[in-house]
Amino acid sequence: VQLVESGGGMVQPGGSLRLSCAASGFTFSSYSMSWGRQAPGKGLEWVSGIFSDGSNIWYADSVKGRFTISRDNAENTLYLQMNSLKPEDTAVYFCAKGLLDQTVRGQGTQVFVSS
Repeated sequence: VQLVESGGGMVQPGGSLRLSCAASGFTFSSYSMSWGRQAPGKGLEWVSGIFSDGSNIWYADSVKGRFTISRDNAENTLYLQMNSLKPEDTAVYFCAKGLLDQTVRGQGTQVFVSS
């Protein structure tokens, strides 16, 4: 299993970023996927999850209405569109194979929100 995130960077408050997660080594279209994050000095936080076929989606209250998860099963890619970013969104974001258990995850991509 390989999960490679990209798209992170530095953005001002109110800005947007789109994260991508390229998956390989397993049948991507058969698995629910999720995003999580870890802020500096804090534990892992579950952010969002999506069923294998995209039919069901969930968000943490902290990102609901601002973030949108999606997937392209033909391209084996998971996305996270992040709008209206806040300084408290600063974290390393990672994608995970699975919905709630994020043990199998990528290395992450850094998102830094600051003016």
